[in-house]
Amino acid sequence: MGMYEGTRIKPSGFFTASLPRIQLGSSRYWLEDALGQYLRNKLHCWYVFLNCPKNTTNKELVMGNKIGYENEKVYLGIDVHKKTYTFTAQCNDVIVKTATVPANPSQFAESLHRWFSGSKIFSVYEAGFGGFKLHRILDAGGIKNIVVNPASVEVAAKDKVKTDRRDSKKLAEQLATGRLTGIYIPTEKEELARLITRTREQILENRNRVSHQIKGRLHFFGLLDPDDKRVVNEAFIKDIESWQLAHELKMSLKLSIDLWRFLTAQLAELKIDMKTQSFEDAYNEALYQSVPGVGDVSARIFSNELGDLSKRFKNQQALFQFVGLVPTEYSSGESQRKGHISHQGSSRIRKALVECAWRAIETDGVLTESFNRIAARRGKKRAIVATARKLLGRMRACFATQTEYCVGLTA
Repeated sequence: MGMYEGTRIKPSGFFTASLPRIQLGSSRYWLEDALGQYLRNKLHCWYVFLNCPKNTTNKELVMGNKIGYENEKVYLGIDVHKKTYTFTAQCNDVIVKTATVPANPSQFAESLHRWFSGSKIFSVYEAGFGGFKLHRILDAGGIKNIVVNPASVEVAAKDKVKTDRRDSKKLAEQLATGRLTGIYIPTEKEELARLITRTREQILENRNRVSHQIKGRLHFFGLLDPDDKRVVNEAFIKDIESWQLAHELKMSLKLSIDLWRFLTAQLAELKIDMKTQSFEDAYNEALYQSVPGVGDVSARIFSNELGDLSKRFKNQQALFQFVGLVPTEYSSGESQRKGHISHQGSSRIRKALVECAWRAIETDGVLTESFNRIAARRGKKRAIVATARKLLGRMRACFATQTEYCVGLTA
């Protein structure tokens, strides 16, 4: 029924082993999950047993903390969920612990120090809905943690099985080999400041949805001309309220109109809070608003999301890559081909940049000339994206030189 190929055991700190391979016909399967984990744990237990002092108690032998992890480096991959954390710990290329624990950050950090006493602990988890509370607690507890973009985690093309344990194991292995790079972790103050502009964005989307519902009902009953391009505002709504409509339609429109007015009032409240933010962040506000095309709202978005561009980003390329304004590339051999932008990073910032670029080309002649030159060859869509990238680079130059934007400057 097949044959076993040789098993090799090599000691290095902790024991490691190459696992037996089974050949069935033309297919080969590696006993990696169940048998592999079992063998590694057994080898680690024997290593602890053979190297423990004679007066070691049974409890100390079972725990194996002080014996097995003193001055060692332990790498943890953590798969974060709402109710649980699933983690895999790796030490000296050996998986020494895999478990699922309740999602309690403080208790989890204490348990890690107890399980791996005397070791240097490095951990990683993917950015997601849980934010950065776990990171801050681990960091405060002396655990060197990083948070990574889920898209930056390597996944094999043929890997079609996904479980929490596999995900945590993948993170631990890539962390141990230095193949993961952490993202920027904002301070709690920065996170709270972002809430204002991000909440405004959500409310604005909801109000636009309600506006479409109002006009959709009117079009459904043939009450609007197909060429009517009016936007939904207070004047438009008052005009609708003066119409003689059926009771059912009037009630449906009234509920939507009340919701539209409520959302509009919320936007007015947020505008006051954004104005207060601009006074507290006067330096960034002044530099951003000196850029042509950047208004009150976009200046707040850039300041809350990006901050001081010269301090946070070491060069322009790092800034462009964060925003997702770098081209993709498909090159092989002598052929070289660059495609569209990567679309990685913050779509919120890209959207605001493009809107500002459309307004900037109306006031800055240098940007206008650049836009027209690219548009003649590649079209207006590509030209405005290239203009947005150029505008972003000039923003960073303003922060690097601590001077306001100079309209018409060619360099």
